[in-house]
Amino acid sequence: MTTREKKSETMRLMERITGGPLTIGKILWALRKCDEIPQTTFARKLGISKQHLCDIEKGRKFVTPARAALFAKKLGHPPAYFIQIALEEDLRHIGLKLSIKVEAA
Repeated sequence: MTTREKKSETMRLMERITGGPLTIGKILWALRKCDEIPQTTFARKLGISKQHLCDIEKGRKFVTPARAALFAKKLGHPPAYFIQIALEEDLRHIGLKLSIKVEAA
């Protein structure tokens, strides 16, 4: 199985677990829960308030692609994936059902 196939399979699994299309909030929630990190500690790691993290996780606040990249770096993940999810979330928010593929240059 290629890396791309593994990512695609992982993405489908996370969508099933979270009950719909992935968002930055759902990814942050899943990472935080998997590592059993309290919201306050996780928010501090991201450089945001606990309330802001809560709003992102609950879908009340959106994350720009630039901020998604920053979060990815702070969490030790490749930024391209977080950027892709942030862009797709933004497009869904304005009513466009498009899929985006972001790759590192």
